[in-house]
Amino acid sequence: MVKNWLITITVATALASGAVHASAGNQAAAPQVGDPQAGEAKANGVCIACHGPQGNSIVPIWPKLAGQHPEYIVKQLMDFKAGRRENAQMTPMAMPLTDQEVLDLAAYYATQPKAPGMADAELASKGESIYRWGNPETGVPACAGCHGPAGQGQSLAKFPRVSAQHADYTKQTLEHFRGALRANDPNGMMRGAAARLSDQEIAAVAQYIQGLSK
Repeated sequence: MVKNWLITITVATALASGAVHASAGNQAAAPQVGDPQAGEAKANGVCIACHGPQGNSIVPIWPKLAGQHPEYIVKQLMDFKAGRRENAQMTPMAMPLTDQEVLDLAAYYATQPKAPGMADAELASKGESIYRWGNPETGVPACAGCHGPAGQGQSLAKFPRVSAQHADYTKQTLEHFRGALRANDPNGMMRGAAARLSDQEIAAVAQYIQGLSK
């Protein structure tokens, strides 16, 4: 069961995601609040088909949402709604969501424990170097610089938690950023980093991320 408490997303965060509009006369609006219990009902009725029970998807091409920062989930859903991010499966699912439902889903998934993943040891060993230190020869920055040494990300900066994420999903995401098929990253940060990654580096870092357990 979901803990009986609410997760608050600040006005600044919600405004940056497009989830809230400023009130007349520039008066400060109340913080936008997501209800995990309402989010659970919505998730179990709609999202579970792809993202799995409690946000732990079974199909590796669909991302785990369990334990993800609520600010990041809000941004992604609002980007789908606004057309800043497109996906044949997700766009039609996100479009009907109200702003409150977006906040509720984000609050629910943030409370769920993410299932651990296991990595291919050989590939993960190569991926660790890229993740922790990048590739100075080709200008690839260290993933840990934004996503943290344990893959926990940064909530207010909307850098997602990546630890234990499916390698197939991470690989596809990096390929989409590299090919500019996805372009909703702030200041093109991910596109710039992924553009310098080889196929082998992408596969290796995706495996390393899948094995991060914290």
